[in-house]
Amino acid sequence: MNEVGTIPNEISMLKALNSIGETIIIADKLFHIRWMNSNASELLTLIAPLFQLQDSHAFIGLSMDFFHQRPEHQQRVMGSLKTTLRTRITIRNRFVTDIVVTPIMNDLKEIEGYVIMLMDVTIKSEEEKKKEKLIKALSIPILHVWKNTIALPLIGEFDAERADLLISSVLMECSTQRIEYVIISLSGLSEFDQEVQFYIQKLYDCLKLIGAKCILVGISPKMAISMGSLERDIPTYRSTYAGLEAIIEQQKHI
Repeated sequence: MNEVGTIPNEISMLKALNSIGETIIIADKLFHIRWMNSNASELLTLIAPLFQLQDSHAFIGLSMDFFHQRPEHQQRVMGSLKTTLRTRITIRNRFVTDIVVTPIMNDLKEIEGYVIMLMDVTIKSEEEKKKEKLIKALSIPILHVWKNTIALPLIGEFDAERADLLISSVLMECSTQRIEYVIISLSGLSEFDQEVQFYIQKLYDCLKLIGAKCILVGISPKMAISMGSLERDIPTYRSTYAGLEAIIEQQKHI
């Protein structure tokens, strides 16, 4: 699809590109860097020492091959590029970024150059922390311990992200497997503060809405004293065994 409208004479294309809140680099058809906006200049100045360069100015004129371990492969990819390419790269094992490469075509559909955008740039250690946090969040097991009964042992830290994932997973399990009782073990939590209690209460309320009963187990004396944010009618037991025993007894009378 062709562009629509005209750009006012008083608006410079380069200034327009520079005002976009993204990291933008323009390369010629031979993959040499010819221009970068201010965001790109700041980023490349930051990573320049990793390439034994002084600042972003030193990148002007360099080939994009300079950044790749296998430049011949990159040349084949760029040479055959007809539409936008998006991939994730690691820069010198320090920065992780999404790179978006779009060919600039003339009226004859020939490549005249490329627009390169570096998006969501993060330090690799931060990226690894995000992955670690996600793995930790996904590591909450849902155990089928009895008829229409599941148990969830909560271990370590419990934040908003992990709580939301837990609640959605448990509600899905309850609705698809017709779960009637959910045993939440708190003995492995590193903290049991007001925030954690808020999320436990939220899970209890959500389960109540779909007709499932929530039982808390692994309650230490210290936890019992600090359970100010939880409703008093939530069934609590010292151990999983005691909680499961109560469930079995209830099911006998159904």
